[in-house]
Amino acid sequence: MFVDSHCHLSFPGLRERLPEVLRDMQAAQVRAALVICTTVEEFPEVSAIAHTAPYLWASVGVHPDNEGVHEPSVDELLQLAHGDARVVAIGETGLDYYRLGGRSIADMAWQRERFRVHIRAALAADLPLIIHTRSASDDTLAILREEGQGRVRGVFHCFTETVSVARAALDLGFHVSLSGIVTFRNAGELREVARMLPLERLLIETDSPYLAPVPYRGKTNTPAYVPHVAAEIARERGAELAQIAEASTRNFERLFGVQIPQEHA
Repeated sequence: MFVDSHCHLSFPGLRERLPEVLRDMQAAQVRAALVICTTVEEFPEVSAIAHTAPYLWASVGVHPDNEGVHEPSVDELLQLAHGDARVVAIGETGLDYYRLGGRSIADMAWQRERFRVHIRAALAADLPLIIHTRSASDDTLAILREEGQGRVRGVFHCFTETVSVARAALDLGFHVSLSGIVTFRNAGELREVARMLPLERLLIETDSPYLAPVPYRGKTNTPAYVPHVAAEIARERGAELAQIAEASTRNFERLFGVQIPQEHA
């Protein structure tokens, strides 16, 4: 079986056809998924979706790209996390310097402070942290070391960085999750990451509705497509698809402290 460790079922393109998306997911042997929160305002819908099925879980957090939204405190994140049994992670959070819009990195202090708040919340809640990092790996790693080295755990999701950044994430005790990008023709370095990752630290995801893997590139992504990510990783590693599916599923259960219901195993 497969698990989609990161999807946005509350986003347009998926939420309005949720029953179909979940049927397709199960038909593709994708037996569980983590529904990701990107704003506090979005959280009630994320939570409601996670409560629709015993094989769905949720996170709570604010994406680094989101501006003009409610900025939660550590206590607010803790209240939301502890108040909902389906919440198993803090995030997604992190740093994104890809679209500076004429601003300098120094101008992104608000983003770095938001990241620190989420790290502190993850530590206080004893929950894993879901990290988004784009064009900001040095600061992402530095802040993680300052705030929680050896104590905070989690995953670098939709990984697009270098092998050296992957090794640094592993050294900090994090998992690394690969998405449909690994199937793209120009993703040579990411396929190198897929080959070097220890099997016990590997997760797979769609980040749907974005980044559909080949052969669906350009279409709306769904959790049903995560087996294509696993298949590409298996090819790169010279492994059996079942080995990648089994390892990534068990890693998901262990990291997020969940057990996929037996009828979906």
